Amino acid sequence: MTVSRPARLTFAYIVEPPDYQILACTLLASIRTQFGEDVAAVGYCPEHRMDELHPAVFKAHEMMGGEIRPMRTIGMWDSDYPHGNKIIAAMQPRDSEYSAFVDSDVLFLRPNSPDALVRPGHVSCSVAASMTWAGQEIWPAIYDAFGLPLPEARIRYMRRPVGPVLPYYSAGLVVFPESGAQRFPDVWYDTARTVDRIETLDRRRPYLDQMSLPVAIGRAGLAWNELPEEQHYIMGGQLRGEPLPQDREIFTLHYRQNDNLKDAGLLGTARALLHGKTGVPFVRRLTEGNVRAARKAARG
Repeated sequence: MTVSRPARLTFAYIVEPPDYQILACTLLASIRTQFGEDVAAVGYCPEHRMDELHPAVFKAHEMMGGEIRPMRTIGMWDSDYPHGNKIIAAMQPRDSEYSAFVDSDVLFLRPNSPDALVRPGHVSCSVAASMTWAGQEIWPAIYDAFGLPLPEARIRYMRRPVGPVLPYYSAGLVVFPESGAQRFPDVWYDTARTVDRIETLDRRRPYLDQMSLPVAIGRAGLAWNELPEEQHYIMGGQLRGEPLPQDREIFTLHYRQNDNLKDAGLLGTARALLHGKTGVPFVRRLTEGNVRAARKAARG
C-alpha cells in the first residue's frame, strides 16, 4: 500500500474572475511542466465569487492536479482591499513543509526544484524592482508602530539604480516555512493590518503587502533569503519591450501583463505551456465545445 505524503512545497496563487482565473491556469501549467508532480498547487478564490469561475478553469485544475479552494475575504480588512487577497491566500492552512505564494501573472520557464526556492528559517523573496511611489521617510513610522529599530541591512533595487536603501522586497513570489512558533503569513497579515492604520502614512494602499513584508519577516523570527533575479525576473517598467537576457538562464518570469509577453516574443511560450498540459492553447476551449452543444440543443 502506497502512503501519500504531503508535498514538501505547495504553490498558492489567486484564481479570481475575470482575468486571474485565466492567468492562473497558465501559471499552473508552468508549475507542472517545470516542477513536475512532486509539488502541490492550490488556487484560491474569494468565496463569494466561486460561482463566477469559468467551468474550464475547474477542468484545467482537475487535469493538472491542482485544487481551487474558497477563502473568506469580506471583512478581513478595515475596508475592502482586493489587492490584499494575496496575504489572505498565503494565510490559508496547508499541510506542506513550505508554501510559496506566487502572483498569477508569473511563468516558470525552465526545469526547477523546490531546493532553489526554500531555505530553513528563512523567507525567500527578491528585492523589489523599484520604489518610486515613496522615499525612505516611510520606514521610521512603520518600524515605530511595532517598537522596532530600523534594520541595519541595506539593499539595492533590482531595476532602479538607487541605494543602498532599507529592505524592500517584492511580494510576487514569497516562499516561507509552514512551521514555527508563529506562522509567517499570520504575522504578515497582522503586520499589514497595523501598517494600514498608520494614518500619517500616505499611499498605504496598494503597497501594504510589500511595505509590511520586511517587518513581518523579522517579527516572525525569520531571516530573508534573497532570491537571485533568475528566480524572479520582473518585466515591465524600464524593461518594457525588451526580450529576456541571453546571457542568463531565467527560471521564473513575472511578466505582469500579456502585452509584456507579446513584446518579448513569449506569448507563444505561454500558450505552448498550457497546450502541453491541457491540449488547448486557450483555457476556455476546454469546455466551450460543451457549451456550444448545449446551446444548439436548447435551440432545437
